[in-house]
Amino acid sequence: MRYSATRLTINAGGRLLDLSAPKIMGILNVTPDSFFDGGRYNTVQTALAQAEKLITEGADLLDIGAFSTRPNAEHISIEEEISRLIPVVIALRTAFGDTVPLSVDTFRSEVARRAVEAGAHIINDISGGTFDEAMFATVAELNVPYILMHVRGTHKTMHQKTDDIDIVREVSLYFGRRVASLQALGVKDIILDPGPGFGKTMPQNFELLNRMGEFHVFGCPLLGAVSRKSLIYKTLGITAEEALNGTTALHALLLNSGVQLLRVHDVKAAKEVITLLRQTIKQKS
Repeated sequence: MRYSATRLTINAGGRLLDLSAPKIMGILNVTPDSFFDGGRYNTVQTALAQAEKLITEGADLLDIGAFSTRPNAEHISIEEEISRLIPVVIALRTAFGDTVPLSVDTFRSEVARRAVEAGAHIINDISGGTFDEAMFATVAELNVPYILMHVRGTHKTMHQKTDDIDIVREVSLYFGRRVASLQALGVKDIILDPGPGFGKTMPQNFELLNRMGEFHVFGCPLLGAVSRKSLIYKTLGITAEEALNGTTALHALLLNSGVQLLRVHDVKAAKEVITLLRQTIKQKS
């Protein structure tokens, strides 16, 4: 945790989320087909139960997804995404109020608008505004924090292997252009996610993780999103279900690069990594 972003707070629905210490974003997929937990929490009752578990284990905020972005996932309509998502957002706000900020994982501006109207606080867009040209203006109008992820290609091609490029340079140029566009529209709270696993080769994924600290140059908080991803289980020759140990190892690497947010399936394990690293740093000081 040697680095720090210029902005150490984000305004989530009028509540300041302090990022001077790393925070945990618990993943809540309400889809039938996500790569790891698809179908487990796709009713309001099961989603509420899982949300309570994540919060009890130490999640500082929740990220709700209703559209699977795994390779070859079904491309559902906007109406279907909304029908999956909005009842869960409403139920979570009813159950937890404003005590736990709610992020919505969507690349569609209309879904983002409906989610914020229902009580969501943050938009997490895997496309960085490239799949829906209205997204940036919508986020600016809604005045909510925005997670800007790097992706190459379209929804259909974003998981395909890419050519041999300087991936850190490409992601940096992408962030520079798109952060400037968002700021010009008045978006104040921007979180950056370099997007490991999306449109990168395996060596490029690990290059990004190894050089994550370089993205602090933009003065925005960084999100680490590697939980149980294929870059872990394919490298180790295991399954996503067996990838917790590998996830934990990469979380330690990301935290040492100054990442402020970890997006995770396994909150308890991530919380333990943060606690141990902070204790180690405390003993050194």
